Amino acid sequence: MKNFVLDTNVLLHDANCLLSFADNVVNVPIYVIEEMDTFKRDQSELGRNARRIARELDDYRALGNLREGVPLAAGGILRVVMARADMPGHFSVGHTMDDAILSAALFLHKEEPHRPVVFVTKDTNLRIRADALGLHAEDYDRQEMDLTELYTGTGEIAVPVGVIDTLYAEGGIDLGELGDLREKLWPNQYLAVRADTNHGKMAFARVHNSRLEHLRGARQNVWGVQPKNREQMFALDMLMRDDIQLCTLVGKAGTGKTLLALAAGLQSVTDREVYRKLLVSRPIFPFGRDIGFLPGDIEDKLNPWMQPIHDNIDFLVSAQFGEKAADREPAGKADGKASARGGGKVWSYEELDNAGILEVEPLTYIRGRSLPGVYMIVDEAQNLGPHEIKTVLTRVGHGTKIILTGDPYQIDQPYLDSLNNGLTYVVERFKDQPIAAHITLSKGERSPLAELAANLL
Repeated sequence: MKNFVLDTNVLLHDANCLLSFADNVVNVPIYVIEEMDTFKRDQSELGRNARRIARELDDYRALGNLREGVPLAAGGILRVVMARADMPGHFSVGHTMDDAILSAALFLHKEEPHRPVVFVTKDTNLRIRADALGLHAEDYDRQEMDLTELYTGTGEIAVPVGVIDTLYAEGGIDLGELGDLREKLWPNQYLAVRADTNHGKMAFARVHNSRLEHLRGARQNVWGVQPKNREQMFALDMLMRDDIQLCTLVGKAGTGKTLLALAAGLQSVTDREVYRKLLVSRPIFPFGRDIGFLPGDIEDKLNPWMQPIHDNIDFLVSAQFGEKAADREPAGKADGKASARGGGKVWSYEELDNAGILEVEPLTYIRGRSLPGVYMIVDEAQNLGPHEIKTVLTRVGHGTKIILTGDPYQIDQPYLDSLNNGLTYVVERFKDQPIAAHITLSKGERSPLAELAANLL
């Protein structure tokens, strides 16, 4: 049995963390509770987690004395601990909350040497300080894998020439004909299938149900966007398939994640009319130093955050109809609806908005909503934690398709990294689900300079 000592950021990151340590002793320093008290009025996910943890601790208090320990449902013990006031150390208790929390862990380390102490925090510097004091420190929710090992959603296999001929002639083959290869494939995985004796002979295919299906006409033009590489071709095929309800697109800057998702969404809503509207959302986190409060109503405040979406949509409108929005005055609301539905000409983001088929909003207000019949894109999803991503996915109603896009290397959240963010969490959790698909985009197409900067800097 071990003593796990939890830092404040662990409780704020995961409100279910108390049950994540099996049959060990979970120690919450009293200073953590004091620090969480400063978050309880916050309307963000941190505030909700702080309030939930406080209620749970109060419920456990009814089971006994928290200082002595009460049983946890997972089989362990929960305690609220504090450091002894006269305990010597390399810092003074009370100097900072970090010092106080460390002192509680160090106190347990000295008082209960028979029980190994593990200090759990998402603060990198605090882990370093704990290690310097002789404490074993760990990150919380750290996956034991490198980001390069993340499931890419694509692959390449070598098969007999006859399999290639069958794919072209019959449109697919049973996975059983692939022998041992089938054990290495995931649902909705996209493959380059090459002949083992003639590498120049190949076909593109998708794993679907118990078959390998040939991708015919995969290089389709979607709302003026033509795929520029194999991964983009796979991504557009995934985004246009209605049997795939959850799509994840991961890639560095300039690979076309948002543009491809928007093009597929506009095609599905305006031309195919499979969904009643396109909903685009993104978490609001500033890059660099925040400039403070913004003037105006909610639309004015959101414009700086949503401008990348507006830019992409205006580009797509120009690509689709060969003219720029500036060439024509926007239509009124009624005219916009008539032109946007059924593939008629639209000229700008404003016309799509007026037609009632495009909605752009932050994720702040999504809790409690139900979203049926919507093509939903969540951009910059790497800035969401695992539990925030769960909140988003549980809003999905009947007939809704949701796309998560992002770059795990560009994270603005202080307690998230490239491995424990909600985007990579979903990729790994859903890779074996037949209603989900994933593509990792690796080649930048924005410009040679953007590609060079993404690779060198």
